[in-house]
Amino acid sequence: MLVLGHRGASLAAAENTPAAFRLADEMSADGIELDVRRVPDGRLLIAHDPLPDSVDDVDRLGLATLDDVLDACGERMLVNVEIKNWPADAGFDPTMAMVEPIVSVLRRRGRAASSRWLISSFSWDTLEACRRVAPEIPTAWLVSTVSLDRIEGIADAGHCAVHPWEPNVTEEFVDRCHAAGLAVNTWTCNDPERLVDLAAMGVDGVCTDVPDVALRALGRGDDAAVVSPAWASWPAR
Repeated sequence: MLVLGHRGASLAAAENTPAAFRLADEMSADGIELDVRRVPDGRLLIAHDPLPDSVDDVDRLGLATLDDVLDACGERMLVNVEIKNWPADAGFDPTMAMVEPIVSVLRRRGRAASSRWLISSFSWDTLEACRRVAPEIPTAWLVSTVSLDRIEGIADAGHCAVHPWEPNVTEEFVDRCHAAGLAVNTWTCNDPERLVDLAAMGVDGVCTDVPDVALRALGRGDDAAVVSPAWASWPAR
């Protein structure tokens, strides 16, 4: 099971900052998850919560850019880019104009880095735009929960994974996803016993605020970092 630093090593460093992502790398996390939002002036900033309407107020937050944090992630870790674009949030982009700039940033990193990226979002429309703009970049639907009868449709739409909230993950759910060709990466678990249970269910990846704790719980605490971690290769349809 992949260990992914949730907004970096976010219990030990300020979340969604270059420092948190560098620390996750130092802890030997397989990868990280980050949140990206687009400012009206076109910048792509790393923030979980909706941004202020005023660009001046945004600037006062001192947020890192997508390029900043990708630099901080180095060249080893996997990167789950969560696009924040929910209709109820301030700054919602119904035109999906933010998708192309995000894809451009990833593509500029070169073809050799392309296997490191996975784009996720709670917004189905945003994911569909990603499939149109960049079919070569894997996508995953981020959900609190999803009914078993929707699993086939997620795979049929071309997505490679589903990202459910950890308390709603069951062995039956994981098995159904795998049978449909979908990986399961769950969020957010910090409890060592539950981490072991998730791995036993066959969960492919887990977001955690404490990647060092997770690695120890999974018996990997004394191992060197995996040089080339890889996303689960469940084939999307």
